[in-house]
Amino acid sequence: MITFLCALAALIIGYFVYGSFVEKVFKPTDKPTPATLHNDGVDYIPLPAWKAFLIQLLNIAGLGPIFGALGGALWGPSVYFWIVLGTIFAGGVHDYLSGMISEREDGKSISEVVGLHMGDITLLLMRVFSVILLILVGTVFMTGPAGLLSKLTGVTVTIILPCVLLYYFLATLLPIDTLIARFYPLFGICLIVMALGIMSGMLLGVGGHTMPEMQLANLHPKGADMPIWPLMFITVACGAISGFHSTQSPIIARCIKDEHLGRPIFYGSMVAEGIIALIWAAAGITFYDGTNGLAAAMAKGGAGSVVYEICTGFMGGDGSLTGYIGATLAMLGAIACPITSGDTAFRSARLTLADWFRVNQKKGVNRLVFAVPLLAIGGILSQMNFDIIWRYFSWTNQTLAMIVLWTGAVYLYEMKKDSKAWLIAAIPATFMSAVTFTYIIQAKEGLQLGTNISYPAGLAFAVVCIILFARKISQK
Repeated sequence: MITFLCALAALIIGYFVYGSFVEKVFKPTDKPTPATLHNDGVDYIPLPAWKAFLIQLLNIAGLGPIFGALGGALWGPSVYFWIVLGTIFAGGVHDYLSGMISEREDGKSISEVVGLHMGDITLLLMRVFSVILLILVGTVFMTGPAGLLSKLTGVTVTIILPCVLLYYFLATLLPIDTLIARFYPLFGICLIVMALGIMSGMLLGVGGHTMPEMQLANLHPKGADMPIWPLMFITVACGAISGFHSTQSPIIARCIKDEHLGRPIFYGSMVAEGIIALIWAAAGITFYDGTNGLAAAMAKGGAGSVVYEICTGFMGGDGSLTGYIGATLAMLGAIACPITSGDTAFRSARLTLADWFRVNQKKGVNRLVFAVPLLAIGGILSQMNFDIIWRYFSWTNQTLAMIVLWTGAVYLYEMKKDSKAWLIAAIPATFMSAVTFTYIIQAKEGLQLGTNISYPAGLAFAVVCIILFARKISQK
C-alpha cells in the first residue's frame, strides 16, 4: 500500500513540478488560438477549459490504462515504476508538445505537423501510419467495450457491436459539440467513480485482499520467457506514453481558447490517465493475490472478464443495492474509456485524411466521403481476433510516440536554438527508440530473435536516431 500511495503522490507532484517546467520551456503566448480564428461550428469550436480537459482525457483514456495496465501487472508491482516515470517524463511531454505544436499550427493533424518539421518523406509515412493506427485503435476500442457491455447486460456481442459502430459513425460525422461535448461529462462522472471506487476498495481491504509493495523483480508467471525489457514497456502503452494521444490532441488544439490552458488540458490529462493505469495495475495484482492468480484469470476469461470481476469484487461484494450501483457505475466507467477513445479515433482519422487531401469538412457530404469507408473497414476488422489486433496496435502506438517525440525535439530546437530545451523531448525519444526497435526484433509479431541480438540492435537503433536528429538540427 505504501509504494502505491507514493507512486500516486509522485504522479500528482510530477504534474505541478515537471509539468510547470515543460510549460516554462515551451512558453505559451497570449496570441489568438485556432478555435477563435477559424470557428467553423464543426471541428473548430471554442470550448470551456473543464470541458476541453474532460474530452481530452476521455479521448486518450481508452483500453490502454485498463487492459494494458492489467497486462503490465503480470510483471508485478514493478509496473508502478514505468507508469510513474513514463507518465511524467515521456507521456506528459509527448501529449503537451503534440497538442501545443498543433495549436500553434492551426490545429493541423499530427501527420501534417511531423511532416512540416521532418520532411516530405516522413510526412507521407506519417499520413499512412496515422490512419492505419487510428483504424486499429477504433477497432480494438469497438470490440473491447462491446465485450464489457455484454458482460454487464447479458446481451450478445453480435447485437451490441453494431450499436457501438453506429454511435462511432455519428460521433465521427457530427459537429464536436453535438454528441461528444454533450455526453462526455456523463461518461466522465462514471470514469471518476470507477477510479475512486476501485482505489478505495483496495485501500480499505475489501474482500480481505492485501496490496503488494513495489519491487523491481520480474514476477511474470512465465519468468525469463517474458523479460520486462522491452515487453512491459510496450504492453503498458496508454498508461505511460502513447502515440495515439498525439492523434487526439489536435482535436482539442482546435477547441482551446488560450495557450496557457495547454498544461492542465494536455499534460494534466496524461497524468490523470497515468493515475487510472496505476489503479488498474494495482487492482489486478491485489484482487487476484499476485501475478499467478491474475494470469489464470486472464487466461480463463480474458481482460473483459477480469475487469468485471474487479469492479463487482471491490465495489459490489457486499450484495447491497448501493454496492450494486457502485459496481455498475465502475463498469460503465471502464466501458466509457474505450468508447470515448474509439469514437474520436475515427474522427481523427477523418481529420487526418481531410488535411491530407485538403478537403474542407464544413459540409456534411465531405465528411461522409471519409467517414463511411473508415467505419466500414473498422467493422470488417472487428471480426478479427482481438489479441492479434491489440499486439500490433501496441507496437504501432509506441513507434508513433517515438516519432512524435523526435519531432518535438526538432521543434524545440528550432524555437530555442541557444538552449538545451530540446532535451526534454530528445531523452524520452531516445529511450522509446530503443524500446520499440528491441521489441519488434524480439516479439512474436516481429522477427522473434533472441535477446543477444535484440538488445544490441535496440541500442544501435537508438544511436542511429540520435545521429539522424543531430544531422537534422545541423541543417536548421
